[in-house]
Amino acid sequence: MELILILLAVIGFIVIATTKFKLHPFLALISAAFIAAFAYGLPADSIAKTITSGFGGILGYIGLVIVLGTIIGVILEKSGAAITMADSVIRILGDRFPTLTMTIIGYIVSIPVFCDSGFVILNSLKESLAKRLRTSSVAMSVALATGLYATHTFVPPTPGPIAAAGNLGLESNLGLVIGVGVFVAAVAALAGMLWANRFKDVAPDNIDEAHQELNQDWKALKESYGKLPTAGQAFSPIFVPILFICLGSIAKFPSYPLGQGIVFDVLAFLGQPLVALFIGLLLSIRLLKSDDKAEEFGQRISQGITSAAPILLITGAGGAFGAVLKATELGSYLGETLSSYGVGIFMPFIVAAALKTAQGSSTVALVTTSALVAPMLAQLGLDTEMGRVLTVMAIGAGAMTVSHANDSFFWVVSQFSRMSVGLAYRAQTTATLIQGVTAMALVYLLSLILL
Repeated sequence: MELILILLAVIGFIVIATTKFKLHPFLALISAAFIAAFAYGLPADSIAKTITSGFGGILGYIGLVIVLGTIIGVILEKSGAAITMADSVIRILGDRFPTLTMTIIGYIVSIPVFCDSGFVILNSLKESLAKRLRTSSVAMSVALATGLYATHTFVPPTPGPIAAAGNLGLESNLGLVIGVGVFVAAVAALAGMLWANRFKDVAPDNIDEAHQELNQDWKALKESYGKLPTAGQAFSPIFVPILFICLGSIAKFPSYPLGQGIVFDVLAFLGQPLVALFIGLLLSIRLLKSDDKAEEFGQRISQGITSAAPILLITGAGGAFGAVLKATELGSYLGETLSSYGVGIFMPFIVAAALKTAQGSSTVALVTTSALVAPMLAQLGLDTEMGRVLTVMAIGAGAMTVSHANDSFFWVVSQFSRMSVGLAYRAQTTATLIQGVTAMALVYLLSLILL
């Protein structure tokens, strides 16, 4: 019992430090690692080594993948590729199902682009479609936000799911994580869209001049990017790497469906996440627009590294925290205790949901929870490849439950959508609750079938 009380106290410290005292999650997690190490009685001369090895170990596996994915996202965002993606979806789906169209646009764009940035970029498109199709912009906002949110928490190469997969030992099998994540995210996005449809007749209730200025005309926004990339140029930097990663995973199935010859060797090499995303980075060079492409490329890389740095630090700190927990008896004790209660796959969801709701960041919830549950996977009956993948999905479901006032994405959605806080809680926050619970129900069903 003492082991659990110490764990609850450490988690409480992380929550209070990041919410009340506004401590950066990196420092909060490193501090938590030291506190846990002393509280659990680890030898004093091994604490620093355990923390540094945990920090470096996770970044050695997944750090470069996070950096490359972030740089690709920055290039796609700055080049207008997200605009091209949105236009491509509209051409395919037409105007018949406006909320479905917005959901699919968000679902695709948020794979390479952070959901906050994606919403800002696509806001004027959302407003334009709402006016043209005579649909409430509140419903369109929730549809777009929940579509963006779904892939943000479930599908690599978004940094949060990548970091969680790395913590759980899946860095060499991201293809399976992507495959399952795409499916779970689609169901979560559909749940969000169905909730959005309840607000088709609800008008924004926070309209003033400041909010009006946020809504730039979609045509003017497109023109501000100059010549937009083609659909092939826009989609290839993200979907070619995903294809290679998935093919690499298929090639390495125990049955070797593609044989063990030259095809296997090529796909095994190209399917490594680092190699696949490096190819995606090379493909993104075609999106550069300035006359001095070398200089522009350097600027985009610098911007990507700047964006990736906090995520890398949080991911490394989560690895350090996880290494400390692995060095204690907590994993076996907590695993056995929870197994006796039949919690199983719900345990990662509950922890991630508590962390997300308390401190606001989905990435912090994904990293911290994955580090926390990694030592106890065997006792929870999840110590298989598919068990680990479904654990990532359960953590992702928790990491979207719920987005409210302590989450920057909540304020992006509410302010750009001209929603009061009350309406945003009813529309957006409730939508994320429904998404998380729906996704977790699906993960539980998958665990009954696949485990």
